[in-house]
Amino acid sequence: EEDYDVIVVGAGHAGCEAALAAARLGCRTLLLTLNLDRIGWQPCNPAVGGPAKSQLVHEVDALGGEIGKMADRCYLQKRVLNRSKGPAVWALRAQTDKQEYSRVIRKVLEETPNLEIREAMVVGLDVGPNDQVRGVRTYFGITFAARAVVLTTGTFMNGTIWVGRQSMSAGRAGEAASVGLTEALQQLGFETDRLKTGTPARIDSRTVDFGALEPQPGDEDERWFSFDPEVHVPRPQLSCYLTRTTAETHRLIRENLQETPIYGGWVDSKGPRYCPSIEDKIVRFADKDSHQIFLEPEGRDTPEMYVQGFSTGLPERLQLALLQTLPGLGRVKMLRPAYAVEYDYLPAHQCHPTLETKKIRGLFFSGQLNGTTGYEEAAAQGLVAGMNAALRAQERPPVALPRDSSYLGTLVDDLVTKDLREPYRMLTSRSEYRLLLRSDNADRRLTPLGRDIGLVDDRRWALFTAKQARIEAEKARLGTTRVRADSPVAAEAGSLSGHAVPGSPTLEELLRRPHVHYSVLERHGLDGGEQLRFSEREAVEIDIKYAGFIARQEKQLASLASKASKPLPADLDYSAIATLSMEAREKLGKIRPRDIGQASRIGGVSPADVSALLVHLEVARRRSS
Repeated sequence: EEDYDVIVVGAGHAGCEAALAAARLGCRTLLLTLNLDRIGWQPCNPAVGGPAKSQLVHEVDALGGEIGKMADRCYLQKRVLNRSKGPAVWALRAQTDKQEYSRVIRKVLEETPNLEIREAMVVGLDVGPNDQVRGVRTYFGITFAARAVVLTTGTFMNGTIWVGRQSMSAGRAGEAASVGLTEALQQLGFETDRLKTGTPARIDSRTVDFGALEPQPGDEDERWFSFDPEVHVPRPQLSCYLTRTTAETHRLIRENLQETPIYGGWVDSKGPRYCPSIEDKIVRFADKDSHQIFLEPEGRDTPEMYVQGFSTGLPERLQLALLQTLPGLGRVKMLRPAYAVEYDYLPAHQCHPTLETKKIRGLFFSGQLNGTTGYEEAAAQGLVAGMNAALRAQERPPVALPRDSSYLGTLVDDLVTKDLREPYRMLTSRSEYRLLLRSDNADRRLTPLGRDIGLVDDRRWALFTAKQARIEAEKARLGTTRVRADSPVAAEAGSLSGHAVPGSPTLEELLRRPHVHYSVLERHGLDGGEQLRFSEREAVEIDIKYAGFIARQEKQLASLASKASKPLPADLDYSAIATLSMEAREKLGKIRPRDIGQASRIGGVSPADVSALLVHLEVARRRSS
């Protein structure tokens, strides 16, 4: 009764995706959580998506994951960020209903075959004599057996929350920390370290003067994270609001910097570089007179609002005074104070690209445990770890996503290759292949893989193949349909692009012109008809308009792939390669990259070291032959 194929520890965004992936692949799966009422909880901003993060959500959905569907089911507002730029950096962002999200994802888990949920604190692992995981041990002495285990403990391992100088043991506000597991992992030889993150205060919307704020409504043309039209159900949208810090805000912070854990010196863990506290902003950008602050609803049935951009380590007695310096918040009431949380993590260079650990066979790490920050990064890792844990339990070959295949592949490659010592956040700039890794083509890139693994069911596969057929048919139609140079559509295209249309161009040639969009064809009754959805029309336009750029990047990728994919032997003794620098020998021996491409991305490995490796491999090949 207590024997499982896969056990997942932690029911945050990584744990939910891992458990669903394993169960959907046919494994008897157990999901253990400290609190059944906080499954899929959003302890910081209840939002999904944003730059690079939205691409991760689309990719998880394309592979058969759940976070995209959840955001579409539970959104309060949606906006596309970076809309004025190219499609490679368009970013969908949804504000979600925190309570509804947790309630719905729990229902999804409870209704999934092969999946059981149970409340427990895991404090240790059962490891066999051959360094193979055999199960987990709980605080109350129960041992659950499993062929594979996924740890997704978030900020809970020896978590400590700070409000000014006051601290308490907790994984997040109101929830106990997980104790014992860090020490058990250290005894097994794993390296651990500490990181920090934080969350701002929550305020009572009934005490906000909205007349003094700038509304930030959602977009009228709603877009979706999931490629599954079943969850495309429009909902009434709520507005967010914009305010700004004032001179009084800055003065109050400067005068009390020593009251914060970081500037006071009693916490020295690294926090997220790209999500700084308000005191960090004031110190690092001292020349700025003001900073934008967004007020965002936490749900449809709660007065709580999230104060985005205003996380702080100041004592609670100062937090309300600080909030009341913001326009529109002069009489605001605070419902929950801001706090910082410090927690244990395991540097992910101790994992393979499948997120299985190098030391213990069948043990996988995922989410904030690996040093990342963000629900989207956690969910993406959870899917990778969960599916590979299932494949390990079923004795099937593992799946590692190449860096050039997806943002998800880039994320995992960065984690396992680089010795990261601060919370990692996905950015579009982290991918060299972002023109190819767009949100619109995530299903084209990854759904066939999800189908091969077994995560994409027959219904989703039929929807995918029909969609691709419609896109290809429309591109073929546009490439063969010609219009006269003096036709109304050609005249409008010439006017928009600033260049007269010669001869009898095809619709594809018109669409390739700058400032000419598919909507021009629609206005003249030359579109593909009602059966072609908005997302499909957009995909057709992107494929046509950016064909030259895409072909160039694909060519560059192909030229790099031949060298980068050259495998490195798992037992290669880097310390014996005299032509490598001492730093390179140390780093390569620590990370143990799988191929030349991964080796070249390790900090401390120079182009000269890569050349020396290639020469060494060639000499070894000739000797063996």
